[in-house]
Amino acid sequence: MDRIFIETFAVEAVIGIWEWERRITQRIEISLEMACDTRAAALSDDVADTLNYKAVADGVAALTKEGKFKLVEALAGAIATYVLDNYTVPWVRVRVSKPGAIRGSKHVGVIIERGTRPD
Repeated sequence: MDRIFIETFAVEAVIGIWEWERRITQRIEISLEMACDTRAAALSDDVADTLNYKAVADGVAALTKEGKFKLVEALAGAIATYVLDNYTVPWVRVRVSKPGAIRGSKHVGVIIERGTRPD
């Protein structure tokens, strides 16, 4: 199975468990990998025959901004559900990170996989 990916796009959103985090936006970095058969698009060279990754990214960004999640785990789960429910993909890997969330760290986050993993 082919895979389409979106690597490390940033969204400013409210996320966190601490009271001060609920009053500000923070940078969230999101990466997606989605199973998708791209053979028809390879032959037609037409976006209608493939997964429109801009539409996916726009939807994920809106979900992230509107959700005001406390945990990156909850955000990652919501993103996976959104992708699987709204696009023709059998499997998705979602990586969500909060850069610098722990002093001295570059990134802190979670990677989840949902759906039927391609062989």
